[in-house]
Amino acid sequence: MADLRVGVDVGGTNTDAVVLDGSDRVIAKAKRPTSRDVTEGLRAALDAVLAGLDPYARKRIGRVMLGTTHATNAILERRDLGRVAVLRLGAPATTSVPPLSDWPGELREVVSAGEAVVPGGHYVDGREIGRLDLDAIRRFLDGTDADAVAVTGVFSPSSAGHELAVRELVQAEYGLPVSASHEIGSLGLLERENATVLNAALYRVAAQVTGALTATLAERGLDALPYLAQNDGTLMTVEQAARLPVSTIGSGPANSLRGAAFLSGVPDAIVADVGGTSTDLGVLAGGFPRESAAAVEIGGVLTNFRMPDILAIALGGGTVVRGRAVGPDSVGYRIAEEALVFGGRTPTLTDAAVAAGRLPEGSAGWADRLAASGADLAELRAALALADAAAADAVDRMALGRAGRPLVVVGGGAFLLPADLPGVSRVIRPEHAEVANAVGAAIALASGRVDTIMPAHESRAEAIERVKEEAAARAVAAGADPAGVEIVDLLEVPLSYLAEPAVRVHVKAAGPLAR
Repeated sequence: MADLRVGVDVGGTNTDAVVLDGSDRVIAKAKRPTSRDVTEGLRAALDAVLAGLDPYARKRIGRVMLGTTHATNAILERRDLGRVAVLRLGAPATTSVPPLSDWPGELREVVSAGEAVVPGGHYVDGREIGRLDLDAIRRFLDGTDADAVAVTGVFSPSSAGHELAVRELVQAEYGLPVSASHEIGSLGLLERENATVLNAALYRVAAQVTGALTATLAERGLDALPYLAQNDGTLMTVEQAARLPVSTIGSGPANSLRGAAFLSGVPDAIVADVGGTSTDLGVLAGGFPRESAAAVEIGGVLTNFRMPDILAIALGGGTVVRGRAVGPDSVGYRIAEEALVFGGRTPTLTDAAVAAGRLPEGSAGWADRLAASGADLAELRAALALADAAAADAVDRMALGRAGRPLVVVGGGAFLLPADLPGVSRVIRPEHAEVANAVGAAIALASGRVDTIMPAHESRAEAIERVKEEAAARAVAAGADPAGVEIVDLLEVPLSYLAEPAVRVHVKAAGPLAR
C-alpha cells in the first residue's frame, strides 16, 4: 500500500524533507544545509528523512514532491541556460519595440540565439493582424544555432492557432523544443514574451533537475512517482516540468504558505517564513497564496506569469549583527559554523534572539556558548528590537490596511519573531513549523489555469464553460485525478476602450493527485 509521500523543499540556506502518512500526519522530518550545486543537499535531506523509516515503510512511499531553486539560481547566476531563437508573431504592429529590449545585456548575450518579428498574431477580437509567414520563420531559423525556440503571438492567450502552427513546423522540420507563450504567461505581450524566452532557456536545467530527481529515487530503491512544485502552491508531473520549467520559480514561498495553512488550520492569515537569510511574508486567502497583481522581475527581466505576492526582507537566523545594526548580509548556510551560539565568531540574529531569551527547541547549550563568547548582550538585544520593528512594518505592508488577521510564523528561524506584533490578532507557531515548506510540497494539489479574452459575440455561459473545461484538462495533465478536479478560482474583468466589449476570464482548476 503506497500511502506515504515525501515532500522536499530546497531553500537558500537549508533543504527540508518530510514524510506524511495517509492521514496527513508528519511521521519523519529532516533539515540539511543546501549545497552549492543544490542536488547534493537534496540527496542529503532525502537520506536523512528516510533514515527514520523502516524498510517496510520505505516501500509504502508512493509519491515524492520537490520544490527547488534550480531554475531561479540558473537565471540569477546566468549558468546552464540554453540558447533560444526568439520569434514574435506580430509584424507589422509590434516592430517598434523589438524582443528582449529591456533585458540586462549579459543575460541577453547568454540566452539569445537571434530575434525576429514576423507577420502573424491576432487582434483582441480574434482577427488576424497578418497571415502567418512560415517561409519567413524558416529563413530565420536557418540562420540561428539555437537549442530551443520561444514563440510569442500577439493575443495568443485568446487565439493560439498561430503559435501552434509554428510549434508544429519547428518540431517537424528542426526537431527543436518550442516554448509557446499561450501556455506560460497572461495578457501583456512583452512580459509574456520574456517569460516564454526564460522558459525555453531553462529546458537544459529542467532536464538536469528531473533527471537528478528520478535518479536519486532509483538509487534509493524508491518506486515512487515524482512531482515538482509550481509557483502557485500546486504540483505538476516531471514531464510537464520539463516543458514548463519557469513555473517552478517561486515554488518555495508558495510551499511555505500552503504548509502554514495546513499546519495551523488557518486558511486566511499573514504568513512569515523565517529562514537563514531572509524572511518571506505572504498572505493566505482560502488556504492558497494571494497572487501578485504586478509584473514580477526575475533576474532583471519583467514577466507576467502568476506568482505569490511575497515581500522579502533581509532578516534571518544568519543575518549579521554589527553593533546595533542589522544586516542585510547573512552567513547563510554557514550559520552552524559562524554564529556565536555554535562557537563561531560572527554575531547573528540567532545570537540576538538567544540573548533576549527566545530559545528554539534543541537549543541546549546555546546560552552558555553565547555568554562565553564575550558578546555585548545589550547590543544584541537592541539589534533584535530593530529586527522586530522591521518585521512589524513588513506585516503592516502586507496587510493592505486590513488589521486583525493572525500571523502564522514558520521556517527554521521562526523563534526569532516575538510572541506579539502590532497589527495582528495573534501569532501562531504550529507544530513542525520549521519544515512547513516541505509539508506544503507534500500536501499540494495539481492544478491548471487559463487566462483568456472572451469576445462579446460569444455566449457568456458557453464560453466560460469552455474555459473551465480547458483549465480542468490542464489540471489533469499536471497529474490531478479527473474525478476530483474542481474550479477554485474564476475571475471576470471587463475590458474598456475597445470597439466591441470583451471580458478577460481567468480560471484555475485544482484537484488531488491521481492514484
